[in-house]
Formats: sequence, C-alpha cells, structure tokens
Amino acid sequence: MGSFYPSDQYGFASLLTGAERSALLRLRGVLDEHVRPVVNEYWERGEFPTQVIAPLVAQDLMNPAEVLAAGEKVRGLYAGFRNFELARVDASIVTFYNAQSGLFRTTVNLGGSAEQVAELDPRIADYSYKGVFALTEPEHGSDIAGGLETSAAFDTATGSWSISGAKRWIGGAAQSDVLAVFARDTADNQVKCFLVPTDSEGITLSKILRKTSLRIMQNADIKLENVTVPDSARLANINSFADVAACLRNMRSDVAWIATGAAAGAYEAALKYVTERHQFGKPLASFQLIQEKLARMLTNVTASLSMVVSLTQAQDEGIYKDENSAMAKMFTARMLRETAALAREVCGGNGIVLDYDVARFHADAEAIYSYEGTDEINALILGRAITGIGAFR
Repeated sequence: MGSFYPSDQYGFASLLTGAERSALLRLRGVLDEHVRPVVNEYWERGEFPTQVIAPLVAQDLMNPAEVLAAGEKVRGLYAGFRNFELARVDASIVTFYNAQSGLFRTTVNLGGSAEQVAELDPRIADYSYKGVFALTEPEHGSDIAGGLETSAAFDTATGSWSISGAKRWIGGAAQSDVLAVFARDTADNQVKCFLVPTDSEGITLSKILRKTSLRIMQNADIKLENVTVPDSARLANINSFADVAACLRNMRSDVAWIATGAAAGAYEAALKYVTERHQFGKPLASFQLIQEKLARMLTNVTASLSMVVSLTQAQDEGIYKDENSAMAKMFTARMLRETAALAREVCGGNGIVLDYDVARFHADAEAIYSYEGTDEINALILGRAITGIGAFR
C-alpha cells in the first residue's frame, strides 16, 4: 500500500517533492481537526460549515510556503493532489475550495489581460477576492455552447455593459465577492465574461433547495436584470465560446482529481467499516465476497489515479488536449460512481446512514458524475477526436 495514502496502491504520491508532501500534510491536519468532525451534521442539515473556511484559507495552499521556500514551482501535480486530499474527506468541501482555486482562478488567469491577472491573481490566491464561475443556465447545461441566453449590451455613451439573464447551479455564489458571468454580446453574438459584484443592483441570488447530492455546497439560482458593470469588468481575452472551452478543459482535469479523491474516500471509509464490523464472529473484511469488492474499489481508484497523474504531468509540460481532459473526467466519474456503490454495498444497511461516511460519498458521487461535463458530453468530445467528426448536432 502507498505510505502517504492508504488508497495509493502504486505509490503515485512519491512523485511529489518533500515540500509538496509537507504542505499536503498540513492540509490533512486542518481537515482532520476542523472538517471531518462536522461534515455529516452539516450534510444532513443542508448547510455549509462556515467555520471551516478561515482555517482552510489560512493555510495559503495555492502558494504553499513549503514549496516556495524550497525554490520550487507550484506544479499542477501538487494542485491535483491538493484536490485529492480535500475530496478524500468531503466532496462539497473540495467543490467549494475548487470553485475559487480552480474554476474562478482559471477563468481569470486564462481570460484576463496581463494587467488583470497581475492585479487579481494574488488576491484570488489569498481569498481577499472571492469569485465563482457562472456559466450554466436554468434551461441550458450541456447545450450551453450554442444555447447561452444571458445577454450583455455595451453602451458607448457610458462605457458600460448591461447584463440580463439567469444562471443556475452556481456553487458558493452567496459567499463570493463577484460572479464570473458569461453572456452573449448583443453586438457580435459572441460570448464574453464579466466580473459582476454580487451586491450589484439587479442581482437576485436564491439557494437551490431539496438537493440529494452535495448538500453542504450552497448552489444558487441567479437572476440578472439590467445589471450594469464598467468595461474594465470584462475579462479581455474571452471573446468566443472557444475561449470558454479552454477554461473548461482545465476544469475537467480538476474535477477528474476530485472524482478520484472522492472514490478514495469512499473506499477508505468502507475499508475502515469492514475491518471494524463483525458478523458471524469474524470481521466483515475476512469474507471472500467483501474482499472481492474491496479489490475492485482499490483497482478503480488506482486506475483513476494513473490517468489523472499522467494527464497532469503532460499539462505541467504544456500539453493540453480537450479530449484527454474529457476522457479523464468521464472515466474517473464513472469509477467514482461504481466505487461508491460498492462501498455502500459492503456496509449493508449502515451504508445509507451518515455515521460511517459512505452514504455521503454515495450520494455526492451523483453530482460529480454530472458537473463540468456530463458523461455523454465528454464521450462526444473524445469521439470527435477519435473520428474527426463532431456528433454534437
């Protein structure tokens, strides 16, 4: 077994430097102290434990002190394992953290001008400027590339934009300073992105209720009615959906790490349960049927880790391919779904109560399976690369 993670059978964490592992151990300590003890209670209540934000932010994990002190670059591989570490504990917490460190930061860094990035990225990294990615709409998810309805009209007299429309499933919106809102320019019909303060006149945020997955994560419905922002609020390098797709490519890689970490969390919770639980005078872990399922779960996690590590190593070397990110998200989300189901199965009736963590991973797997590209959409991105033919329309 891997010494750094009980679910890292091939020892992929050995690819991390000592400084990177030290930063991740520091994160693990915060998660064990502040997050693990409260996640099941807050999941059942459908609320976010705001008290965990400050300890997480204080770690400065986007620019970890250990890595910088060692004179090392903050690598994508470290960021991937950071998502893995968070996701092993809870899928909502990692989704919340990644909304800032992944989705929003990627949007600004890829979509912003050099001046915008220089000004905003340090503030994003230290959480003094909090934002979320607002693309999906109430009537448009997988078809958002062609169906985006939120509009932005430029007023030459005032040098400002007026934005109207609606967004849905925007996680962490109520806790953010700005929304990275994607809207279609009424002049050229191209997609642009705007940093819209959440306290702007004309914005209404409503919490999405009655969710059965990622209950801790506070997702919002957002209405924008003639919301005015200056031209300086537009991210200068997002001028078409092709530019948005470049952001999504990176985000799918992040979600693949999240799916892999959540699968590891489900497996580790199930392993703990069957080791401690006795039936017929023996630990459940001693039965052949249980061991077979544990083997399948660990194989799923190992295969997923192999894929995301290889993908991230290539990206660290500057090799980015839409189809590779799509394949990773598609595969790891499938493996998470299967692994969480197997974990629930070996726990029997206790697999559907929160006390043993498995039920939470089992329910949350459904959201991860769908967000940042459904299984079918990612398959079509890969299919387009295989055949050279786009089958979307």
